[in-house]
Amino acid sequence: MLVQDLREKILEGDLSELLHHSKDEDYPAEVAKLLSSLPEDYAINTFLALPENTQIKIFAFLDHVLQNRIIEDMPRPKISNILNNLESNDRIAFFDTLDGIEVTEYLNLLNDKNRLATYDLLGYPEQSVARLINTNFTTVRKEWTIGQAIEHLRRFYTDTPAANVIFVVDSNGKLVDDIPIRRLVLNEHSKTIEDIMDGFYVKLDIQDGIDEAIQKFKEYDRVALPVTNSNNVVMGVVTIDDVIDEAEEKDTKDMQQFGGLESLDLPYVKTGFLTMIQKRAGWLIILFLSEMLTATAMQHFSDELDKALVLTMFLPLIMSSGGNSGSQAATLIIRAMALKELSARDWWYVMRREIMSGLTLGCILGTIGFIRIAIWQQLGWYNYGHQFNWILVGLTVSCSLIGIVMWGTLSGSMIPMVLKRLKLDPATSSAPFVATLVDVTGLIIYFTVAAMILHL
Repeated sequence: MLVQDLREKILEGDLSELLHHSKDEDYPAEVAKLLSSLPEDYAINTFLALPENTQIKIFAFLDHVLQNRIIEDMPRPKISNILNNLESNDRIAFFDTLDGIEVTEYLNLLNDKNRLATYDLLGYPEQSVARLINTNFTTVRKEWTIGQAIEHLRRFYTDTPAANVIFVVDSNGKLVDDIPIRRLVLNEHSKTIEDIMDGFYVKLDIQDGIDEAIQKFKEYDRVALPVTNSNNVVMGVVTIDDVIDEAEEKDTKDMQQFGGLESLDLPYVKTGFLTMIQKRAGWLIILFLSEMLTATAMQHFSDELDKALVLTMFLPLIMSSGGNSGSQAATLIIRAMALKELSARDWWYVMRREIMSGLTLGCILGTIGFIRIAIWQQLGWYNYGHQFNWILVGLTVSCSLIGIVMWGTLSGSMIPMVLKRLKLDPATSSAPFVATLVDVTGLIIYFTVAAMILHL
């Protein structure tokens, strides 16, 4: 499909070309992307003009804002038909966007089977794999022949990513094995399923979180994983495409929080101006009030500044070095925890490592700072010896950098681990927050070192 050409025709009110491509394999995703690019009224009217079976295919690919707007303009029987024909995971994703009254209203439009299943899955935590499972799956028995299994799949399996793997269960519905579909194709139809089983399978527990699902998909390179309850009974299937969507959403929220703002509920281009201000203002106010402590610290050391104005020249250097080292450490630790390389229990290992890293990095920057002062002094570009020996000024800056960079790396690494221990999102220890904290404490370190070396 040539999306731009279709877009122009839709804006002209011509849907014939759009309907002509309805049998394309990528049609639902492409049309959903196209509708999202249109003005809202055009998108809604175009969707409502499509055949009902086409609407069902496309609805799951739409973003939840457009889904809710479309539903508002549809008669209840059509809403019921769309919701009942969605895959269970897509249905749950839709219900997750509703408030309490709307959930009750739309639950009443589901048939008994879907209503009970949806109500049950909505009872699990938002970050559990239960919210992602597709309950429309088919299993086979180990005593069946491959020919019987293939015929069973033809009759009851739909063409989805979950169809790449079949799941073998016993008479009680408990998981026994998983078999890639290629193994059925490459073996004689007379063989039994048990003949081609290897006895190894990977599964998710219905109580597992999204992070566990992401880790298992990555570790075992699967496209679909079964989800079982505490009795090992298969409850549904989770596919890689849904996990990727969740991982992308989670990473986006973490990046936004780490940048010093509340995570956006909608894409940037669809977030209203006032909402954007609200999301950004909160953290900016907190950081601004925190930075006021910097002014307070400078006022406290005003006498020292009056005695040694040369110290003010290096304030930006000192503060930025501490903030940068803290941001570096926070970024490394938060990402390591997200990848399960570290946990809150590893705090002592991290502390020892970051103290040594901070000390080494501080010595490197301190040496550069001292050399810079020496060069400026020797070349006559600036005379640091009016009040003090330039060597003492160099030592003050050098020692301060060592202390501040070490404190920055320690703060940046420990704050995320403390938040994790308190069961809070480590990403909220944003780079601006760490930088602000290190700015304030860095001033105290700087002037304390200066008082000791310069005898202020």
